[in-house]
Amino acid sequence: MSIKINKDKCMSCSKCYNVCPGSLIDQDDRRKAFIKYPQACWGCTACLKECAAGAIQYYLGADIGGKGGFLYTSDHGETLDWHIVSPEGKKHLIKLNKKESNRY
Repeated sequence: MSIKINKDKCMSCSKCYNVCPGSLIDQDDRRKAFIKYPQACWGCTACLKECAAGAIQYYLGADIGGKGGFLYTSDHGETLDWHIVSPEGKKHLIKLNKKESNRY
């Protein structure tokens, strides 16, 4: 499984549900998001980038050098902050300007 959704943090906005290219995210009767088929998630992070509540965490497995850490995002208008947490709890922050991040 590459993502985990915290229903307590979910704002029921449906953004992750609408953006998932694999239609793997569903909503319960309160419109709280959950992943239907965790094993089918290929880790594209589309849902992660849309979640303004920080309710979605992406697992950084050993196969990509993460050794069990995770990351989540927070939206700050013009910037998207990527919060990386190591298995030991050490935190790192990467700030990306949304307008500049896709320039080639």
